[in-house]
Amino acid sequence: MILDIADFNDIFFIGIAGTGMSAVAQWLSGVGKKVSGSDRYFSAGADNDTKKKLTEAGIRCFLQNGEGISKETDLVVVSTAVEDTVAEVQKAKQLGIPIIKRSELLALIAKSKRTIAVGGTSGKSTTSAMLFEILQYAGLEPGVISGAGLVSIINEGKIGNAKVGNGELLVIEADESDGSIIQYEPEIGLLLNIDKDHQEIDELMRIFQIFKNNTRKLFVVNQSNALSKKFSQNILHDFSVDPNSKAGYIATDFHQNELVISFKINNVDFLLNTLGEHNMENALAATAVASQLGVDLKTCAESLKNYQGIYRRHQVIGKKHGVLLIDDYAHNPAKCAASIRACQHIAPKVIAWFQPHGYGPTRFLRNDFVHEIAGALRAGDEIWMSEIFYAGGTTTKNISSGDLVHDLIALNKPAFFVEQRNDFINNVRSHLTDDCVLLLMGARDPSLELFAQEVWKEL
Repeated sequence: MILDIADFNDIFFIGIAGTGMSAVAQWLSGVGKKVSGSDRYFSAGADNDTKKKLTEAGIRCFLQNGEGISKETDLVVVSTAVEDTVAEVQKAKQLGIPIIKRSELLALIAKSKRTIAVGGTSGKSTTSAMLFEILQYAGLEPGVISGAGLVSIINEGKIGNAKVGNGELLVIEADESDGSIIQYEPEIGLLLNIDKDHQEIDELMRIFQIFKNNTRKLFVVNQSNALSKKFSQNILHDFSVDPNSKAGYIATDFHQNELVISFKINNVDFLLNTLGEHNMENALAATAVASQLGVDLKTCAESLKNYQGIYRRHQVIGKKHGVLLIDDYAHNPAKCAASIRACQHIAPKVIAWFQPHGYGPTRFLRNDFVHEIAGALRAGDEIWMSEIFYAGGTTTKNISSGDLVHDLIALNKPAFFVEQRNDFINNVRSHLTDDCVLLLMGARDPSLELFAQEVWKEL
């Protein structure tokens, strides 16, 4: 039985190119484990940037045909997307190799460090990145296992979603979407917010209660969010963007100046190269935790001046013919609305394009998507959608992005459906102005980065 990271040395990841899987794989390779893996996106003779960077990190990559698993393999790791029918899972079972989910492995890693687990339905990747940057700037040499690549690490030629630090601290994302957050027992737990996403509110409240109960030392809560506030236990540690709050850390005086935000935390000036009030809230959360670890507010502010952002979170592609193209990972109702609102600070018109992922999630959140997006659009703004991204597997395809567009039109909102996303730019061209933001939103689809580049070329 695998009870500790010392119980294995040779690990094989099925689906290693996934963001969550590659992060854990790189971290383990970085601490000296023998790591290998396969992915359905790997093919013989074809270039793959993720495969190249994994190989450069000392990880052996294989086609997803079972050849990478042998009797020497101590442990096989699968994501929630890998089904038992996959041939490699069957081979591992035949060889009697233990199989665990990525979240179980991450929980073992978390137990080996002084772990800070970042939870909430929105902002986990950004807040984790900001906290990592603060702690690193403060000389604490933390590690990080993230759900998105940090630009500062990407610039080192790496995937960017993991780094092994020399210190005791490790920052991780704690995912509630599959319930895996309940497996972690961090030293510090951070709860950013609770909004309907993947699961009903009652279930989310149950999950986050367990997360709080499992946190061993300090639980830090966002009192600005009505639901997360219910888990507040010590106002001296908590944070809020409400100036009337009694929380220990309060952010005020938000201003957006083009692509820069400024604000104050407990009267200390902060400035970041990013967009939106939600990022002020993320920075506030990271600062509140860092302060509990002995980092003063001035040091937090100094570090975040150099914050370079994370992959596909309001990533500015460029400006052409007066159109500012921004690529964003927003994919649930609250995130889509926040993403649109963030862009409204910098242009009189926002044209947002969205590709939902998964038929089940889209069906579950249909009314919420319509309500949140409709509430975010100003007069003159527009929302465009292309068909739902399908990653494979068994599902009922009884909903379309066109259904969401139909609902928005019924609310008298300027909504447009372009089934094939490759037709989007030609259809939207006449709607573009010389002073607007073209915002691309979507997640899970690994080709979205390429799509953003194609849109940029065609602008």
